[in-house]
Amino acid sequence: MHAREMLSLLARVSRSFYLTVRVLPPPVRLPVAMAYLLARSTDSVADTSTLPVERRREILEHMGERIASLHAAPLDLDSVAAAQTVPAERELLGRFEALIDRLEHTEPEIRDLIRGVLATILSGQLLDLARFGAAGPGALCALDSEADLEDYTWRVAGSVGQFWTVLCRNLLFPRVWLDFRALVQRGVRYGQGLQLVNILRDLPADLRQGRCYVPRQALAAHGLAPGDLLDPAAMERFRPLYSRYLDQARAHLAEGWTYTNVLPWRLARLRLACAWPILIGAGTLDRLRAANVLDPHQRVKISRRQVRALLLRSLLLYPAPPLWRRLFRNGPPATPP
Repeated sequence: MHAREMLSLLARVSRSFYLTVRVLPPPVRLPVAMAYLLARSTDSVADTSTLPVERRREILEHMGERIASLHAAPLDLDSVAAAQTVPAERELLGRFEALIDRLEHTEPEIRDLIRGVLATILSGQLLDLARFGAAGPGALCALDSEADLEDYTWRVAGSVGQFWTVLCRNLLFPRVWLDFRALVQRGVRYGQGLQLVNILRDLPADLRQGRCYVPRQALAAHGLAPGDLLDPAAMERFRPLYSRYLDQARAHLAEGWTYTNVLPWRLARLRLACAWPILIGAGTLDRLRAANVLDPHQRVKISRRQVRALLLRSLLLYPAPPLWRRLFRNGPPATPP
C-alpha cells in the first residue's frame, strides 16, 4: 500500500485522527497511520455484533498472528467486511493484507514498535470480548473494579502513548536530553485520558449496547447499580461519581499538556499534533460536566466549526509561548458553548 493510499484511507476511516496525523512530521506520519489503521481493523472485527463472540475472537487471534508474522497465509476477511455497515470500514478490512505487506517492508525497529503496541491493543480487545461477550440490549455487563478500568485504558490507549513517545524520540529527537522515563509515563497518562474522555462521552450509547465501563464497585459505593444508569433521572445521584471521573480525565490531559510542552519547541508539528486532541478533549469534558450524560438524546460533542477555530487559535498562538501554554489552563477558548 502506497503512502498516499494509506493516508486517504485514514481520512475516510477517521477524519478527526487524520487531522492529527496529517500535521505530524514526515518521519513518524506513516508509522502512526499504519499502526492506527491496523488497530482500527481489529477493532472493527471486535465490534461486529452480527458475528458470534467466539468467531470474532478466532478472527482477532488470526489477525494478531498475521501482524506478528507468525504465519504467511493471507487472511480472508470478506465475510466480516461484508458485515460492516460503514463503507470505509469495509474498505479497511479489505485492505488488511495490503497493510500487513507494508508493515513487513517497514524498517525492523519501527516494525517491532508497531507490532508491540498492536499486541497490547489486541489483548485489550480480546479481554473486552470476554468481559462483555454476553452483553447486549437488555443484558447489561459492567467492569468490576477501578483496577479493571485502569487496565483497560492502559491496554487500548495508554500503550499507544508509550508507543508514540518511543517512536517520536527515536526518529525525531534522539539526542535531546530530557527525563525520558517521566516523558513515557506522561505519554501513558495522556493516552488513558483520551480514552477516559471517550468512555465518559459514550456512556449512554455503551449502556444501551449492554456495556458499562463505570466499575460496579464504584457505583455500589454511591448506592447505584449499572442498570440505574439507564434512567436519565438517576443523573443527580450519579453526578458526584461522574464528576470524579471527569476530574480524573482532566488530570490525565493535564499530564498530556505537560508532556506536549516538554517536547522540543522546534518540533512544532509534533507539538501541535499532541496539543489538538488535548484541547478538544478538554472542551468535551467541559460540556459533559454541564450535561445529563445519562440522557441518550443529549449527544455531547464539539462541532467542526469549533474544532477549526481551536486549531487556528493554536497555530496563531504558537509563536508566543506564554499565550500558547495558557491554552489548556484557561480551557479551550476557541470552543464556546
